[in-house]
Amino acid sequence: MMSAYVDFIRIRFLTMLAYRVNYYSGIIIYAINIGAYYFLWKAIFGSAETLQGFTLAQMTTYIAVSWMARAFYFNNLDREIANDVRDGSIAMQLIRPYSYLVVKMMQGLGEGLFRLILFMGPGLVIVCLLFPVKLPKDPAVWIIYFVMLMFSLFINSQLNILTGLAAFFVENNEGMMRMKRVLVDLFSGVLIPIAFFPGWLKATMEWLPFQAITYLPSAVFTGRTPMSEAWGVLGLQALWFLILLVPIMFTWRAARKRLFVQGG
Repeated sequence: MMSAYVDFIRIRFLTMLAYRVNYYSGIIIYAINIGAYYFLWKAIFGSAETLQGFTLAQMTTYIAVSWMARAFYFNNLDREIANDVRDGSIAMQLIRPYSYLVVKMMQGLGEGLFRLILFMGPGLVIVCLLFPVKLPKDPAVWIIYFVMLMFSLFINSQLNILTGLAAFFVENNEGMMRMKRVLVDLFSGVLIPIAFFPGWLKATMEWLPFQAITYLPSAVFTGRTPMSEAWGVLGLQALWFLILLVPIMFTWRAARKRLFVQGG
């Protein structure tokens, strides 16, 4: 059975490969976003050497790495699940000899690997040529950051699966999907580092999984969080991965009991 799930990773990778030109244009779009945020933060810093513990060099690297990490962990599993529910194809998926949710996670992983090789990697090289990004020289930082990226992908995919499963209950969850995307981008630290949030909001973020997607891994990569604390960040990501399994299982169990097919 495990080999079957691996095949889903391979199939999704090959499917994404057929549309690779779209991702080449995506690199340009992300580079423009990074450039806009770079000049914005450069103006905000002005003559100041640090803001909320960030130097301008760290902020530049944080912006580049955060956006490129988003290019890796982003997927539309929520929309895929919602479409399966709306068109009735979910009924066929449920009678097949595999776990529907595990398949979705594997498909998300396959897409992530494609994005890593053909989007994030080339995009980061281009951004480093355009802006003063300072990458770490310690190989250990790169290794642990890559592991953190994998957890970022899994946690974001879990949130997408939860949002997608809402289609079983509300039929049209388009608004929920849009709201979820805004919340993830904002509260994960892609748009604004969590260090700049008000004190009460930063304290709230410690009890939510969003910071484990972007902010904490990027803080390790930029050196804002020392390597001595990196294992704590990795442990927190692993903890959120396990915690999110619980609502997914309960929601999936409830969803299967009230499934009705609208098409097919």
